[in-house]
Amino acid sequence: MKELLIIAIGSAIVNNVVLSQFLGICPFLGVSKKTETAAGMGGAVVFVITLSSFVTALIYKFILAPLNISYLQTIVFILVIASLVQFVEMFLKKNMPPLYESLGVYLPLITTNCAVLGVALTNVTKAYGILESVVNGFATAVGFLIAIVIMAGIREKIEYNDIPERFKGTAIVLITASLMSIAFMGFSGMI
Repeated sequence: MKELLIIAIGSAIVNNVVLSQFLGICPFLGVSKKTETAAGMGGAVVFVITLSSFVTALIYKFILAPLNISYLQTIVFILVIASLVQFVEMFLKKNMPPLYESLGVYLPLITTNCAVLGVALTNVTKAYGILESVVNGFATAVGFLIAIVIMAGIREKIEYNDIPERFKGTAIVLITASLMSIAFMGFSGMI
């Protein structure tokens, strides 16, 4: 239990996928304009990463490793992730049309979100079992959710501030992301 807690805290906060590993930057910067949209994207990423961690761990443990074809892991993992994202996209389109519309092109980008593939490959690299893989995937996705919601909240506040012309737009967003990254580095001594 202690090991699972260390994996969870380490993945969510200490080694935050966006702010420490710099994976998943595209949706982080693109969808973080409004808090509601960011939370929706974060929720979709939590679902996809958690489920893909489970499925890829099963496939690796029971198919790829026993058959000694682990060199196919990247291709297989990408296919699993793409299938899960299609499922999420169909679900949101049918059940939550406003969220589906607000996510726009960024929802299919979860397929190519390097954070999702990065978690699956990290699980294999660190030789996590199925439970550890799911915990790592879930915690990493929660870390992504935390980062994107914080960024969205800050960006909403930035809109009402007087910012010098040279810093408006992408510049201030990147400066904010770098300051958030520095702040999260303060957690590095925890584990």
